[in-house]
Amino acid sequence: MAVLTIIPLIIVLTLLFLKVDMIIAGLAGGVVAMIIGGVSLADANTQLLEAVPSMLSITVPIINSAVAMAVFKSGGYTAALTLAKRGTKGKVEYVSAFIVILLAAATYMSGIGGGSAMVIAPLAFAAVGAVPELIAAMSLAAAVSFTTSPASLESSIVSKLGEFPVAEYVAAMRPFWLFFLVLAIGLAFWGTKRRNLGFKEEENSEYDSFTNGQLFKMTIPAIFLLFAVIFGPLVNQLTGITIFTPMVYMIVTLALIFFCTKFNMNQSVEAMIDGSTYILTRLFQVGIFLAFINVIAQTGTFAVIAGVAKAAPSAIVVPVAVLTGILIGIPAGAYVGSVLTLVLPVAVSLGFSPLALGFVTIGVGLGSQMSFVNITMQALSSGFQTPILDIVKGNIKWISMASVILLIISLIFG
Repeated sequence: MAVLTIIPLIIVLTLLFLKVDMIIAGLAGGVVAMIIGGVSLADANTQLLEAVPSMLSITVPIINSAVAMAVFKSGGYTAALTLAKRGTKGKVEYVSAFIVILLAAATYMSGIGGGSAMVIAPLAFAAVGAVPELIAAMSLAAAVSFTTSPASLESSIVSKLGEFPVAEYVAAMRPFWLFFLVLAIGLAFWGTKRRNLGFKEEENSEYDSFTNGQLFKMTIPAIFLLFAVIFGPLVNQLTGITIFTPMVYMIVTLALIFFCTKFNMNQSVEAMIDGSTYILTRLFQVGIFLAFINVIAQTGTFAVIAGVAKAAPSAIVVPVAVLTGILIGIPAGAYVGSVLTLVLPVAVSLGFSPLALGFVTIGVGLGSQMSFVNITMQALSSGFQTPILDIVKGNIKWISMASVILLIISLIFG
């Protein structure tokens, strides 16, 4: 019976590896689990009606993501990169480093790696070109940012499955996010400098005619939002006054977009509403998928796997879980959220701390950056006008190194 309970999970993983839509994969595994475990249609329906609103109730990440996308559309990041190009005066390696910082900041605020890469990759290609180390650094920065972001689907899933606040998870993971971000910045700087590149010639853009003052003014909404998301909780704690709340920084950021960019107030609000589409759609999708995974869980699947995992020496349980996440993330990298709903229940049943769950989550994110089907990888391929096969080959070396470092960290801190 223990062997039978694992069959639905194997079916789901196989279908995900074959690039079948996550809901279809979940449905197939769920139906088999219902047959094996005797789960009724009424029970399955209850799981669906609970899972979907549970995911859609994660309000703060939705707000953060929507506001960040409004900042995107208003041109704040393009203005920031134009300023960086002017400020470095031909030292393209510094621009490469700034591009990684920009991508990480944008992803961390919005929680969407693919969306950030779609905007920033073409700008990076126009300024620097297709430098393999820069592309790998952007992939690394995106992975660690969307897996630890206060606005991401992934953080929301970790919070729900681990039953602790998103803010607690984000705070625990922030030092490790910064650590890997520093590594990514260093990789981009070193890789570009050793190639002795200069700025690429590009067509004139509207931003070239702006003064530095005008460009800086356009970046103010992005600077404020980044400060509010990262340092807002600390300011609230130090002052004893709840100043930075989602409602406050949503309104202030929209006002700054209106005052500092060419967007009028209607356009600013419309950009925010349009920006919410991505995360709301994904939360709904994962909610349906999670319902089927919960049906599978009713048959005892994750309890069986956890029982096997407990047999491993306690010192290496976390690194083994991280390695599993990395390996599953490679073929199923298009669905990082769905992979987490498969991997994390086992980790939760083993009593993993928020920190340990975070290491597993980052592992899945790193694996996804060596995947042909990941949206961030596809965005980088399009933005840098490079075949995705070459993107994957270029990433394998550096992302694998980062994965080894993550395994060592999980062994020490997990």
